[in-house]
Amino acid sequence: MTEALFQSDAYRRSCEATVVEISEAGAVLDRTVFYPAGGGQPGDTGVLRSSDGHEWRVVDTRKGEAGRVVHVLRDGATIGQPLAGAVKGNSSSRVLAAGTTVEAMIDWERRHAHMRMHTCLHLLGSVLRYGVTGGQIAAEKGRLDFDTQEEIDRDSVTVAVNALVTANHPVRSTWITDEDLDRRPELVRTLSVQPPRGSGRIRLLEIPGVDLQPCGGTHVAATGEIGVVVVSKVECKGRRNRRVYIAFA
Repeated sequence: MTEALFQSDAYRRSCEATVVEISEAGAVLDRTVFYPAGGGQPGDTGVLRSSDGHEWRVVDTRKGEAGRVVHVLRDGATIGQPLAGAVKGNSSSRVLAAGTTVEAMIDWERRHAHMRMHTCLHLLGSVLRYGVTGGQIAAEKGRLDFDTQEEIDRDSVTVAVNALVTANHPVRSTWITDEDLDRRPELVRTLSVQPPRGSGRIRLLEIPGVDLQPCGGTHVAATGEIGVVVVSKVECKGRRNRRVYIAFA
């Protein structure tokens, strides 16, 4: 398994790691600050840098098998072959191989925007207390799909979400067991995707008095860090589906 450092510290921007596997899919490290795509949040991008300053660009991060985190490299990589993904240095002579020690560095501004928007979507879900059937996060905007036939007023939702932002509620993560979640099924708000089980514990995102539900994404430390937002559009996507878009103002 890859040690997921982002789970304990979403603000950590880099770490030293060792390449444990390299293939056309990408590089697997023993530990990483890169978040792999999941829960509507995109995978991180960034750079792997060797001790001599050679860099390989990470264009996406994905979940692999058995808890591995796969760092997708520009143009891919092949064991024992020059890596076309090098962004500086002599790529015809440099090879990223298992055992290489690298500094893994994320594109922080992009990640931080995802953190702000992901937390904002939790606030949106706390205002609109319907089941969630889908969602997506980007650096400038996000959306949630709600299982409801009711009309949703953009202006009133905008006011309610910004009130929660301004209140600067603390945001924290806790852990429960699979058995704990079985005893508290009301914690699961997402109707289409269930929290991953099997590892023995499940991560909860908690905004005390506002929201509490399973979530493995990265988040800001307090809601005030999100900044002013606006509900930009509400769409009817079916008889029982209202899609709500929210963006940074």
